[in-house]
Amino acid sequence: MTPEQLALRDTVRSLLDKHSDIRAAIEAPHGYDKDLWARLCEIGVLPISEQHGGSGAGVAETLMALEELGRTLTPAPLLSSTLAAQALLVSGNDEACGRLLPRIAGGTVAALAWPWATGDHVTTAPLDHPEVTTAVSDGPLHATVHHVLDGDHAEILLVTDGISLYEVDPGQPGVKREHTPAIDLTRRLATICLTDAAATRLGPWSSQVRDTALAALCAEQVGAAARALELTVEYTKTRVQFGRPIGSFQALKHRMADMHVLVETARSAARAATDEVSAAVAKVYCSEAFCKVAAEMIQLHGGIAITWEHDAHLYFKRAHGSAQLFGSPQDHIDRLSRPAHR
Repeated sequence: MTPEQLALRDTVRSLLDKHSDIRAAIEAPHGYDKDLWARLCEIGVLPISEQHGGSGAGVAETLMALEELGRTLTPAPLLSSTLAAQALLVSGNDEACGRLLPRIAGGTVAALAWPWATGDHVTTAPLDHPEVTTAVSDGPLHATVHHVLDGDHAEILLVTDGISLYEVDPGQPGVKREHTPAIDLTRRLATICLTDAAATRLGPWSSQVRDTALAALCAEQVGAAARALELTVEYTKTRVQFGRPIGSFQALKHRMADMHVLVETARSAARAATDEVSAAVAKVYCSEAFCKVAAEMIQLHGGIAITWEHDAHLYFKRAHGSAQLFGSPQDHIDRLSRPAHR
């Protein structure tokens, strides 16, 4: 990492250490701290160029910020806004980029309705006519898209059918948005239903956005897994059993050493996620590694880990929620197993 990237990481970590309050953010109307989000945008964590009102940060800098957000499980619309910004950039629509990216850089929340989940559909025909495919033109759109990050309160709403990228006014009558309660309280999800919704085609959709999404999620998973390990090591140094700290028992040392290996190999996989195959491999490995580390965190903390007051259960829930986001590990294994990837 460059000195500038290290400075950004330290700045984000310091800000989160001082101002991040997970439980207060969960209880907030939109599921995140708006003041903290504004400060993160001022620092320049979004991958938006200076030409479009950003700080000039790239995807690498955003991934570092996401890793720090993962460490603290801080709810923030950085992942959703990053994906929307990337979708705009790869669409090649200069007018849309010039109009929307400065707003996103300034803190306006953007969401991307992306039908990656099984059963999701986006089409220009009513959903009861699946034989009609989406035309490469403006809407109207019909869709039901689940698990849209920050979709219920985003001011900028982008929709893709896997072929084209569309801009949809979230306030129009044909758009219905509902918050979707999830096991992971730190992740804001929504279901978006479009019924004859007016939409403007911005340009083509690129699978590059999916690869960026997977790399970004992996960075977040690595940060959370690393912090789960740190908290577990700290606890085993202070929890006394049989007259000595439990961390001094060799069996527990071995388990924590295994956790360390999982975290470091997951970090390597996440930082190597630069194309379709490596991003999918990273998603599979980081998801499984984080789930294992979170499970060990619960085991080594004992009964206190499943109390509401302790954060261990929040890491456990984030691990399992993130493993299913943007496709489960098995989904990506199946995708890589197809002939095109052999």
